[in-house]
Amino acid sequence: MDLLISIIITLFFLLLAFTTGTLIEKAHFNKLKKMEIALIKKPVVTYGTKHYPITRKIKKIELVHGESVIAGDYFKYYVASLKNIFGGRLTTLESIMDRARRQAIVRMKEQAKDANLIVNVRIESAMLNHVDMKNSIPKCAVFAYGTAITYE
Repeated sequence: MDLLISIIITLFFLLLAFTTGTLIEKAHFNKLKKMEIALIKKPVVTYGTKHYPITRKIKKIELVHGESVIAGDYFKYYVASLKNIFGGRLTTLESIMDRARRQAIVRMKEQAKDANLIVNVRIESAMLNHVDMKNSIPKCAVFAYGTAITYE
């Protein structure tokens, strides 16, 4: 009987973690989509001016950056731990990386308020703690940086 109660409690908390994590993640994706639409006129390219010729006079060039740290929820941690046992792609953690990458790019675009273009964009990422570690929620940090160009 105690085992059955333990299983029911565990399943209840997993369902609760899944529900709250999904709602928070969907809300963040919707917020990111709105912010990306607002900043859509500011192009971001991964190559330099050699491939993107600048024909107008440049007023200002500056380094811009954006960073983001996103943590997963307990359900993602639980599923990633199970997948780690059996092997394979950790698809549950891909959405965390996607959210962090998009947030870092949006923050970089926001920093380049007057810029017409951001070139040579680079994105660095790291998992802050691995799913193998006991009692650790998966987190990732993403740093995006590039050269903002403002025309006269």
